Amino acid sequence: MGSALGIRPYAKGLLDLGDGACAWLQPDGGWGWSNAGLVVDDDQSLLVDTLFDVPLTREMLTAMRAAEPRAARRIDVVVNTHSNGDHCNGNELVADAEIVASAAALEEMRHDIKPQQMAQLLASADTLGDAGRYFSRAFGAFDFAGVSQTLPTRSFEGRLDLEVGAVQVELLQVGPAHTAGDVLVHVPSKRCVFTGDILFIEGTPIMWAGPIARWIAACDAILAMRPEIVVPGHGPVTDCRGVEAVKHYLEYVRDETRRRYDAGLSAFEAAADIELGDFDAWGDRERIVINVASLYRELSGGALQPNVIELFGDMERWLGRRPRRER
Repeated sequence: MGSALGIRPYAKGLLDLGDGACAWLQPDGGWGWSNAGLVVDDDQSLLVDTLFDVPLTREMLTAMRAAEPRAARRIDVVVNTHSNGDHCNGNELVADAEIVASAAALEEMRHDIKPQQMAQLLASADTLGDAGRYFSRAFGAFDFAGVSQTLPTRSFEGRLDLEVGAVQVELLQVGPAHTAGDVLVHVPSKRCVFTGDILFIEGTPIMWAGPIARWIAACDAILAMRPEIVVPGHGPVTDCRGVEAVKHYLEYVRDETRRRYDAGLSAFEAAADIELGDFDAWGDRERIVINVASLYRELSGGALQPNVIELFGDMERWLGRRPRRER
């Protein structure tokens, strides 16, 4: 299946990007259904991200090793683009590799909710009301209890240059934005960039950290690379059109939220009041609730601190006001 912002078909599995690069795609790109990537040269390999649980990561690695039996039989380097579990929970299957992340991402992994805690939340979802209903629908397909958290073995700040055979790979820290430690993986010789969750294509971005100005600046940094191939954290492979679309969403939500904050609306009232226009067709549009709450925190100088469990309940309430669409 094609996509308005995708330049390649969007189907589950391995997508050959040419010249020793590929992407692993997981439609529909919603909660937990993340992308990953592989760069190989000669007999060396670099994996961009693992997946939300061990079975999903094992399936991906099996496909990669079948496609690249020499280079991918043993992964040399793994880059976790950020701390969210759908980009690092499968690290235990590549524990022999050097696992790299930004220092901020590593710190978040140490302190954020652990896979077993996710499993416990799912088990007790019936007691959490609206939040539990949303949480179960978003995450019930994943096996968190089977994950042994495996942390990065190397961290950096700012920029780190790596080599995969003769191929130069640039790791650029652009967070805090989506999370505290977001990293872009740029392969200049292939005109390709793996963005992690700086980009959700045809799905709604979600801002856990901010500030939003840094996320917009990260989009500008991608555009300045002038890539031909952009592999987002979620959604179909795209090009600069997809980057521009995400930037436009962020700018629109920033401006609309500011008006409602200045008018004295609560964060939920603001999220319910904002008309999404063309963005209403994007998946997980209810994430506007979290994005507005994060912007309210930013605008208040930290005085308004959102509660994550309450936000999941608010997303369920937001959907109750608008007909739920099948993706």
